[in-house]
Amino acid sequence: MPTPPPDWGPELDTAFAAGDEQALSAAYRHCAGVVRGLAVRTLRDDSAADDVVQEVFIRAWKYRSGYHPERSSVPAWLIGIARNCIADAARTAGREADRRRAAAVHSDRGPRHEEADLLVDRLVVRSEIERMGPPRSTIMALAVYEELTHQQIAQHLDLPLGTVKSHLRRGLTNLRTRLGDGHGAPE
Repeated sequence: MPTPPPDWGPELDTAFAAGDEQALSAAYRHCAGVVRGLAVRTLRDDSAADDVVQEVFIRAWKYRSGYHPERSSVPAWLIGIARNCIADAARTAGREADRRRAAAVHSDRGPRHEEADLLVDRLVVRSEIERMGPPRSTIMALAVYEELTHQQIAQHLDLPLGTVKSHLRRGLTNLRTRLGDGHGAPE
């Protein structure tokens, strides 16, 4: 967890929990850059990152009654909200990309067969990953679609690194078995 800025103290945590708008402004000044940096790094889209920052602070203010200063600082709580918002944005972007590809397959101009085959392959892989069930499906999705490293996945899901690696190894083995690896596997 990131540490609060040097001038962030328990009194600001308490003020935020009490609904003090000045505490919200201070939280924004101290944390918006970190939240945006996390979002840009994951989403690779400045506009989407800006939307995430806005959503984080809207959620934080709207649901501030769920914040408890005795459990964590406001900056740490905001990072948790940011992770959820970033994951939501990544899932939405993935679904929108799938819809655009699917629409291209059905368009009047007729996509090339290779494009259609690629789309089908991606949809089949996505379906197989979802079929694995949690936590393996979540771990595989973070690795495949969000391109997170093993360490980033472990931190994101608060799991031991070895557990993440085991789930990824088993998930890939499962995909090879179910889909065939192209080396003499049945089709």
